[in-house]
Amino acid sequence: METKKALREGYTTGSCATAAAKAALTALITGKAQTEATIRLPIGRVVTFAMASCTVGGSSATASVIKDGGDDPDATHGATIVSTVSWALDSGVHIDGGEGVGRVTKPGLPVPVGEAAINPVPRQMIRETIKEVLEQYGLDRGVNVVISVPGGEEIAKKTLNARLGIIGGISILGTRGIVVPFSTAAYRASIVQALEVAKANGCRHVVITTGGRSEKYAMKEYPYLPEEAFIEMGDFVGFTLKQCKRLGMGRVSMVGMMGKFSKVAQGVMMVHAKSAPIDFGFLAALAEQAGASSELVAAVREANTAAQVGDMMQEAGCTKFFELLCEACCRAALREIGGGLVVATSIYTMSGQRLGKAVQADGDDETDRRGG
Repeated sequence: METKKALREGYTTGSCATAAAKAALTALITGKAQTEATIRLPIGRVVTFAMASCTVGGSSATASVIKDGGDDPDATHGATIVSTVSWALDSGVHIDGGEGVGRVTKPGLPVPVGEAAINPVPRQMIRETIKEVLEQYGLDRGVNVVISVPGGEEIAKKTLNARLGIIGGISILGTRGIVVPFSTAAYRASIVQALEVAKANGCRHVVITTGGRSEKYAMKEYPYLPEEAFIEMGDFVGFTLKQCKRLGMGRVSMVGMMGKFSKVAQGVMMVHAKSAPIDFGFLAALAEQAGASSELVAAVREANTAAQVGDMMQEAGCTKFFELLCEACCRAALREIGGGLVVATSIYTMSGQRLGKAVQADGDDETDRRGG
């Protein structure tokens, strides 16, 4: 009998940049080129990265890591992630992007306009790692870290970066430090397995989330449910809903954020970044229905990301928009599976604020802020 080979995990560009920064700073302090660097990933795992290169000369040092995407190779698989480290006049860790790392030109992203497209978690990883190295050597100095990706501008053409307003290169990403292979068959099998475990443990109410952060917020929202009731569905919304119905679940609560749930509300049930663009016309129509001003509706139509639309609605105090969006998600979910379940939808911000919630059953149009 053929045994299934486990898919190999890879590492994010953020992890590669952090490891290269550690090697470069160690080389700058010791004067010796480093062949490897060991870092702690956000998920708590300790990993050693081999350096593709490491040079030290006078006031700066540079190290590089080849990005390995594991068995889920994306556009950045095989890219060289370079960190150049030098001493800064000011205290603290100063992080910037060099060649091949994009710049943010539009609002609605987790990094402010004008800054290098290095996301908050990689920035935190780099800062903490640099501080650890300085402490190890008993130093208290300011450090400049510049992350670059040779050929990054070309690689970025294979991504949605330009549409999001990230110009000139790729983004340095990663919230967990690892890339979990999204092989469709393997991931679907893991969803079915998780649902079967939930059913075996007597769960009739399951909570399906698009990722780890959403799951964390879902667990706070539904503290009375056992751990088995929480299932990470990733991008496979339609598939997961159908499995919930097949396995006889009575209630499904969907928890996620603006980006992916804006697609679900449109009836898009595979919400990978490349699956379908967000329909800003659809969101503008919802905003109008929610009583937004004509100027705000026009701004939604021209928005850059769904998260930005969420920010606009929050600023305008237009909470009805989020209720309508949650209701649209519930309706789309019930349509997808032909009814037979109670479906709830909760939408959160990245920082964990619940924007809206709705609960619906067949032929039901109830909006609910209590249970569900």
